[in-house]
Amino acid sequence: MSSTAAPYPATPRTTPTRARERAHYDHATVHAILDSDYICHLGFVSADGGPIVLPTTYARVGSRLYLHGSTGSRPLRGAAEGLRVCVTVTRTDGLVLARSGMHHSLNYRSVVAHGTAHRVTDPDEHRTALDAIIDRIVPGRAADCRPATAKELAQTAVIRLDLREVSAKVRTGGVNDEPEDRDLPTWAGVIPVSRTLGTPVPDPAMSAETPLPDYLRRLLAEQGLRRGQE
Repeated sequence: MSSTAAPYPATPRTTPTRARERAHYDHATVHAILDSDYICHLGFVSADGGPIVLPTTYARVGSRLYLHGSTGSRPLRGAAEGLRVCVTVTRTDGLVLARSGMHHSLNYRSVVAHGTAHRVTDPDEHRTALDAIIDRIVPGRAADCRPATAKELAQTAVIRLDLREVSAKVRTGGVNDEPEDRDLPTWAGVIPVSRTLGTPVPDPAMSAETPLPDYLRRLLAEQGLRRGQE
């Protein structure tokens, strides 16, 4: 999907009631947030009418989300006929410490998507979705793994959610204290929050001569990290 595509339309469910200036509907912002994390939270209403929220891995392919699950799970069974869901992804970028308790906050990026999810039944799309989920964790990993067997594929379900009713919300910047509080003798400011990858820990059962894959080297290089050994 081109970054110049029309923004996702604002709807009553995707329009914030507070801090509307933080809402974003452009594809570039929404997709960048979705592509920055590994776990989403899938919300739906169960058969008994109770709300359920489940964490799961996911991947974005164009304007579509694929979510991983077990064939025996409730949302995956319900998605066979279409399941109304809400999917969220959130990244924390900073702790905002104000002079007053009321104005403490977080710098964050989040996406909320609403819609009807459907279970993926086409075999080719199923494999493509699972490969995309693996590559969301580490790009290039899917091609370096043993392909799933027919039995494994039968045990693994994927649901698809088309991104149509979706928005991002972003908070950046510093402290928003009341003017009369700015002279208080209390430390105030922002503590940045970041996530980095550590040095790979080899599986003890693996041969010591097994080299680190090039795609993993590239990923670590992008993080500015060095491996402990060549």
